[in-house]
Amino acid sequence: MALATEAKQNVIKTYKTHKSDTGSPEVQVALLTTRIVQLTEHIKANKKDHHSRRGLLLMVARRKRLLNYLKRHSPERYKTLIDKLGLRH
Repeated sequence: MALATEAKQNVIKTYKTHKSDTGSPEVQVALLTTRIVQLTEHIKANKKDHHSRRGLLLMVARRKRLLNYLKRHSPERYKTLIDKLGLRH
């Protein structure tokens, strides 16, 4: 259930910090968030799909680690990112 190429490029374009950025924490968190939203909808429709549920939990954990890293190293970037993504209500 990978993201479509166009969707991925749009997310990267929105959250990149410089011209050739594809791996900054902001981009990684944004990509994980879009995949998490997509997979959450799949899990709601397919309640017995435990393999995908495990993948979802791994993605959530990875996103949490990246957000903790960003919070430690650059709190202002962290705050702008969670506001843009609508996380941490």
